[in-house]
Amino acid sequence: MSKHRRSSAFGNDQLGEENRTESTVQPAGSGARKLRRAGLSGLLAALAGLGLSELISALLPGGVSPMLAVGAFIIDIVPPFLKDLAISLFGTQDKLVLLISIGAGIAVFAAVSGIAERFRPPLGSVFITVFGIAGVLAAITRANASWSAALPALAGGAFSVLVLRFLISALQKPSTQAPASATEGTERAGLIARRSFGQLAIGAAAIGVIGIAVGRAISQAATTAYRFVIPQAQNPEALPEGTDLNIDGLSPFVTPNGDFYRIDTALTVPQIDPQQWSLRIFGMVDQEVTVSFEELLTMPVLERSVTLTCVSNEVGGELAGNAIWTGVPIRDLLSKAGVSDDADMVLSMSQDGYTAGTPLDALTDPNRDAILAMAMNGEPLPPEHGYPVRMVAPGLYGYVSATKWVVSMEVTRFDQKQAYWTPRGYAEKAPIKLASRIEVPKSFASLTPGPVVVAGTAWAQHTGVDAVEVRFDKGPWQRATLGAVPSNDTWRQWRYEWDAQGAGTHYIEVRAIDASGTVQTQESAPPLPDGSSGWHNRAVKIEG
Repeated sequence: MSKHRRSSAFGNDQLGEENRTESTVQPAGSGARKLRRAGLSGLLAALAGLGLSELISALLPGGVSPMLAVGAFIIDIVPPFLKDLAISLFGTQDKLVLLISIGAGIAVFAAVSGIAERFRPPLGSVFITVFGIAGVLAAITRANASWSAALPALAGGAFSVLVLRFLISALQKPSTQAPASATEGTERAGLIARRSFGQLAIGAAAIGVIGIAVGRAISQAATTAYRFVIPQAQNPEALPEGTDLNIDGLSPFVTPNGDFYRIDTALTVPQIDPQQWSLRIFGMVDQEVTVSFEELLTMPVLERSVTLTCVSNEVGGELAGNAIWTGVPIRDLLSKAGVSDDADMVLSMSQDGYTAGTPLDALTDPNRDAILAMAMNGEPLPPEHGYPVRMVAPGLYGYVSATKWVVSMEVTRFDQKQAYWTPRGYAEKAPIKLASRIEVPKSFASLTPGPVVVAGTAWAQHTGVDAVEVRFDKGPWQRATLGAVPSNDTWRQWRYEWDAQGAGTHYIEVRAIDASGTVQTQESAPPLPDGSSGWHNRAVKIEG
């Protein structure tokens, strides 16, 4: 083997020469140490860029966070079965899991970019530039995006490249002082390089952390709903005695705002100033109508208890909730616009571009109180539930009826327009399926022999639940006691007192019967395309 042979970890002769040159001005370090420092450089550069972009997106009107824009793009392209899988695994934490996954992906990409910039310059800068361009494209292709949407990603990407180059340069910085000896010179140069790198690293980390923290704080403050006087409802709906059976572990009849499920496509809550908000009604109408929030507050309003259900809810799942909603009847606004006889659908759009296609007759039916809700359980809508205005239409899954942050309603036809989820495989029209679930006792609970309360909820919006039956170990069906309801648009609590006997495992099943006499089907079906079905069951153990 020749003593002049050159080598490097990346198989490049020229790079080997560079590494030998560098070894004369800084302490000899292992290849692993160089990789770690280069990877750290990439991470810090990405953190600094994200911090700057988050701050700019929060301060700039129309600015869009690149990370959230990329996340929204992923939500748009993910296959429906993966969406349902994510919801079944993580429930209402699915967005948090997505953001954590994106963050982990950015970290890996950034580390690779740092290593590439250290050993194959300017490849790392190219990687970050490409990622920045992806953030720009994701931002400007969002609904209602303006030119300013691209600025945070542009600034953040450029800043990341700049920081990365400074950090890598610091790692390779030679000494400018004449050394007393070769060894002393090597140690001095290494100390200078480490000190310079450390200072830059601390600065980059500070910019990233402070930028993200301040940007998020500004965004959070901007989504805080302002208080307003909720209009007095005409003939408010009173809850009859006995709606809530008051059983430990059973969902309350009225779901508190903080416990109400949230499933939507928005990674961040849209920021809407109610004084700037308006609803546009157009399309197949006699005249286009635009309504401001102030005008909405002066209109006659209804107060109705309505249960909402997500189409992604599995049999026995928790993606259902009941609240008291206050708002203006949608049929009144559509009547003001004058709806064409040929129309059969209303395509509503949220501020973030999401669309839902609702059957027109569900919104104009005088016996079905579909409303533009401004309040939830006696309070202004929480930002995450649609503030300042959302749709609530009884009897239909949320993806076709419950548009949050609604800003427009286009009167049209199903054969002319498609809503967000329709081309992704979900049904155009989605009436909520008859469903029931066991909530008490919990799955695999250990019970003592004797009387045991079995309880849960059942729903058949806009038809109503007439009966609930339970059975044990495939035995005969037994009728449960039902709670009262104010209307057919809410869920219904039920209970059955079971004489639990016989040590070992026992199986409980439940089914509901609606007001038309239809018995809940045993046939199992997944959420896609129009909601899950099947009997809910639980296994419990009676102690010997």
